[in-house]
Amino acid sequence: MVTIRLARGGAKKAPFYHIVVTDSRSPRDSGYIEQLGYFNPVARGQEVRLHMNQERIEHWVSKGAQTSERVGKLLADFRKQNQA
Repeated sequence: MVTIRLARGGAKKAPFYHIVVTDSRSPRDSGYIEQLGYFNPVARGQEVRLHMNQERIEHWVSKGAQTSERVGKLLADFRKQNQA
């Protein structure tokens, strides 16, 4: 099954996550099919906290990809942020 989930990057104690499409059986940070955005939980000042390619996410969901729980929450936040 294909999953849209977070892949961790960044330095120790400074996490940075890529939102990726990957096979659900593969390890968290291994190769992925496509990168759809990023999430920076420690963004400060003018740094962008969340960026997603919503069009590609909708494409993958229409193909049957499941979003992880956290990505689902981030997607809802992103949609709410863009509507305002």
